[in-house]
Amino acid sequence: MPSRVSKRDFIDLQAVGFSTLREILRQAYALKADTCLGRDALRDRVLVMIFEAPSTRTRVSFDMAMRKLGGEVLSLSAHDMQLDRGETPADTARVLSRYADAILLRTDDPSRLYAMASSAAVPVINGLTTASHPCQILADIMTFEERLGSIEGQAVSYLGDGTNNVASTWLEAAGLFGLKLRLGCPASHSPNEELVLRMRLRARERGGDIVVERDPLAAVRGSRAVMTDVWVSMGDRDGGSKHNALSPYRVDDRVMSAASADAIFLHCLPAHRGEEVSGEVIDGDRSAVWDEAENRMHVQKAILLWCFGVEI
Repeated sequence: MPSRVSKRDFIDLQAVGFSTLREILRQAYALKADTCLGRDALRDRVLVMIFEAPSTRTRVSFDMAMRKLGGEVLSLSAHDMQLDRGETPADTARVLSRYADAILLRTDDPSRLYAMASSAAVPVINGLTTASHPCQILADIMTFEERLGSIEGQAVSYLGDGTNNVASTWLEAAGLFGLKLRLGCPASHSPNEELVLRMRLRARERGGDIVVERDPLAAVRGSRAVMTDVWVSMGDRDGGSKHNALSPYRVDDRVMSAASADAIFLHCLPAHRGEEVSGEVIDGDRSAVWDEAENRMHVQKAILLWCFGVEI
C-alpha cells in the first residue's frame, strides 16, 4: 500500500531543500527510464489544477503525469470559479481540500499561492508565479544532467531579464546546487540584490558563485548551458522598452560560440525566434529544449509522488 505522510507543498526550491530535490530528480530519471514504473500509484487520487494564467506545458505535463500514475485531474480557470468573483484563495483552498487530494495553482500573484498553501489541508503545487517557476527549473536540471552529467559545481548562464521568475529560480538553484551562475542582463533588468547576495553566500558554501554581468559574451564564456526566456511575459506593459534594453542579450550563434564547446541551449518555452533567441540556435544541434519540455512530465510525476508521500 502507498505510504502517506503529512502535507507536503511544492512551492519553491529553497523550501523543499537540496536532499529532497535530489530524491525527486532520482525518481524522475527512474520514471523516464521505465514507463511502467508508478502505474496506478495514484489511483483514486484527484489533482485540481487552477490556471489564472494561460498554460501549455504546465497544464499538459501535469495532466499527463497524473493520468500516467493512475490518478485523475480537474482543470479549472479562475473564470470557472468564485475566485473570479472575490472568493479568497484561502477559502477556496479550504473547500477544495474537502474534495480533492492536491491543488496546483498558476497565478500572477505569489501571495495568492502562499495563502492557498497555508490554508489547504492537502498538498499545494506552484504551477508558476511571477516570482518563481520551480517545476520548470527542476526539469532544466534534469535535462542538463542527462546530457552533461551532474550539474553540481558547473558553470551555467542566463541571458535576458534578470528580474523574471526563471532567473529568480535559477538563483535559488545556484545556491542549492553550488552552481557557478552568470546572469547577463542590463542594469534596468537586474535581479533582486538581496536574493543575489543570499544565494551567492549559499553557492559559495558549496563551491559555486553567482556573478551578474553586463557583457553577454562575458556572461556565457565557458558555460556549459546557456538559458534565456521570453522578454515580454504575460501582463507586461513595457514591451517596447524591454525589447530595446534586452536586444544585446539575444542568444545567437555568436553567443553560443563563446560558451563551452559542449554547451547546450535551454529555454522554458514558448519561444519567440528572432527576439530572445535566433532560429539557428533553438533549432540547432546544441538545443535541448524539446527534451527539456518532455522532462517537465517526468519531473511532474516525481513531484506528485513526493507530495503524496507515495514510495514506488
